[in-house]
Amino acid sequence: MMSEPCILLKERQVSQDDVLLRISDLTLHFKTYHGVFRREAGTIRALDGLNLEIRRGRTLGLVGESGCGKSTMGRVTLRLHEPTGGRIVFDGQDITHLHGNTLRQLRPRMQMIFQDPQACLNPRMTVGAIVAEPLNEHVAMDRREKEKRIRELLDSVGLNPRFASRYPHEFSGGQRQRIGIARALALNPDFIVCDEPIAALDVSIQAQVVNLLKDLQHQLSLTYLFISHDLSMVRHLCDDVAVMYLGKVVELAPRDLIYKDPVHPYTKALLSAVPIPEPKIERARQRITLKGDVPSPADPPSGCRFRTRCPVAFDRCASEEPTWQKMADGRWVACHRAE
Repeated sequence: MMSEPCILLKERQVSQDDVLLRISDLTLHFKTYHGVFRREAGTIRALDGLNLEIRRGRTLGLVGESGCGKSTMGRVTLRLHEPTGGRIVFDGQDITHLHGNTLRQLRPRMQMIFQDPQACLNPRMTVGAIVAEPLNEHVAMDRREKEKRIRELLDSVGLNPRFASRYPHEFSGGQRQRIGIARALALNPDFIVCDEPIAALDVSIQAQVVNLLKDLQHQLSLTYLFISHDLSMVRHLCDDVAVMYLGKVVELAPRDLIYKDPVHPYTKALLSAVPIPEPKIERARQRITLKGDVPSPADPPSGCRFRTRCPVAFDRCASEEPTWQKMADGRWVACHRAE
């Protein structure tokens, strides 16, 4: 049974803005080199003018094909990568170019749950030491307070506190992911990036982890960025959904709106691939099959990035990049057909 939310480790200045995280025109370009003398060969546009907002206490689902920049976006948001351009505003503070001690002081408020629970846990450390690592770095606690906090954290994610002396290899995949969640919660963060936290788990365990994340969000008033390929799970967990394609967000809308009435052709294609557990509807509906491969981020198409695979593209799509605009129903979309 989950324990009550723990007392915050420190008081925080809370902005009155409903938006906790606001990202504007964010770019991240990696230079490529070749030859013995490492001459510059080109640029990989991992993120290229990305825009989105995450409201306080809500979950934003980030979906898209592999290689579109979802995980990179999560890491840049936490300042694990240095952005090339744009702005990252967290709780009213511009953190785009923070460094040193100023950035370190912000770290406790922004945490990450990684995709592979086995790879992200040190096999030579006990569970207690793994969970205590953030406390050692950021909080002054004596041994007794630290042990109490570890027990609280393990209990909050559904693990027996007596497991603190065990090692990661003694746990199942689902239990290891719970350890990773406990570590992310150690400093009472406001915002957590969940980078495909259920992708490496058995289907029977995925629902348990997702329900745990929902329960913790309600208890601790957390805000999530939930990165996933599983559109059914995104629908179950998330309040808003952002769709990425080749380094850009092409549509952002509340969950019910985007699943009921998608506007961008790429969003429509993604949702058409989600199975419907009703045989008659499943047989009658039309699937949208995209032709060709995703273009290289080192050489993206002119105009609209999606035009080379879009079934409704026209001449303007090749010559003019669509603007990121807000629709009458409140959604954001970048598509000439939506104007």
